[in-house]
Amino acid sequence: MNFFLETLKIIVLFVYYLLESLVFLVVPVRKKNVSGEIVLITGAGSGIGRLLAIKFASLGATVVLWDINQEGLNYTVRVARENGAGRVHSYICDCSKRQDIYRVADQVKKEVGDVSILINNAGIVIGKRFLDSPDSLVDKTMEVNTMAHFWTYKAFIPAMIAANHGHLVSIASCAGLCGGSQVSDYCASKFAAIGFAESIDMEMRTLRKTGVKTTIVCPFVINTGMFDGIKSKCPCVLPILDPEYVAERIISAVRQNQEILFIPRIIYALYALKSILPVKATVLLLDYFGMLDAMNTFKGRPKKE
Repeated sequence: MNFFLETLKIIVLFVYYLLESLVFLVVPVRKKNVSGEIVLITGAGSGIGRLLAIKFASLGATVVLWDINQEGLNYTVRVARENGAGRVHSYICDCSKRQDIYRVADQVKKEVGDVSILINNAGIVIGKRFLDSPDSLVDKTMEVNTMAHFWTYKAFIPAMIAANHGHLVSIASCAGLCGGSQVSDYCASKFAAIGFAESIDMEMRTLRKTGVKTTIVCPFVINTGMFDGIKSKCPCVLPILDPEYVAERIISAVRQNQEILFIPRIIYALYALKSILPVKATVLLLDYFGMLDAMNTFKGRPKKE
């Protein structure tokens, strides 16, 4: 009898959650207020990190900026203040080093307060074939793109759990959904980042810490310079993304407590197809969209950045 009742309950809730998600496709979820929240953004010295800092600050949040590049941080702080930001704090932090993360995290907690929105945005890419990738750079990719998430979560989650309030944002990539040529280390790091973020989300749910939210962001190539040289074979379907547009979508996803965000929306369909299509059919589609050899024209950011 208990088995029957439990099964019935699961069916009813399953249908309810499906209908709820369909309704929210038409009726937007009310956006939460982030004014007064302490938002920490890694990799805030350029690109999407810089845009997120400016936009969160304009919404009344206190922003804490981390980057390894002092010049980039200074520019972000200046632009944020020019756009009306009042509470901006910047710190030099090497996200490839655990002890540096812990040290700067302690400094932030003492000088600013408990972080309530953590955005793991810092990332690097080598863009070489597997056998041509130096071991030291492979290590660095995993340290920045994956392991840094472990250490920032360990530093800031305890306060979120204690308050049952917070938001964990992982800026991952479509490369974390499907393997690609000349990005083996990058794909591995992003697959791991997604799996880690999902696991922590499950832990928060089992702990009944429903006030600690998670958002995983998987964008296609963004025109920030990180993947300079890459062109889209089918820009009408898979366009090189405008950074402003991506930043706005991320802000909206966080404010609506959206768990998963794929950009552009066609990625939802392609990801679903990947899970059911034969491997050869998937490779055929990747080739059609120009993804198999997209990295052949990769240049990346200039060394000074």
